[in-house]
Amino acid sequence: MEAGRVVTDAPEGAEGAEGASGRPRRQRSLRELLGSIVLGFELLVVFLGALVLFGLHSLPAWVALGGGAALIVLMIVAIGLLRNTVGVVLGWIVQAILIAAGILVPAFFIVGAIFTAMWAYCMITAARIDRNNRAAARAADNGTENP
Repeated sequence: MEAGRVVTDAPEGAEGAEGASGRPRRQRSLRELLGSIVLGFELLVVFLGALVLFGLHSLPAWVALGGGAALIVLMIVAIGLLRNTVGVVLGWIVQAILIAAGILVPAFFIVGAIFTAMWAYCMITAARIDRNNRAAARAADNGTENP
């Protein structure tokens, strides 16, 4: 063991809760976390669905691939903006578009309904939990025990 070297259990290069610049990471809300998970899985399903529609010649190639690509780009933008209300609104727009895609391919009614139900549950529940966490943090800062 070298003199002056600190031994830790963390792997080399691990910064823990700090980024490469030494600044602490921003605490993400539960709404951001759950929303990005739902939209991430939905992104994979839309990508694979677009490929299936293209491969089965159910739709013209430009509709299947172009529409899928446009929806994927919208989901990526929504994931990036989830810290703001704009991202949540874009997420709802994505859900509406996916359900509306059921007009072209009826299977998307089912896929859209499933993801819309998950999105709604995550947004409603996460908002309530985030609100309770903020109230508890304010109460702790004020020195009161129960918010």
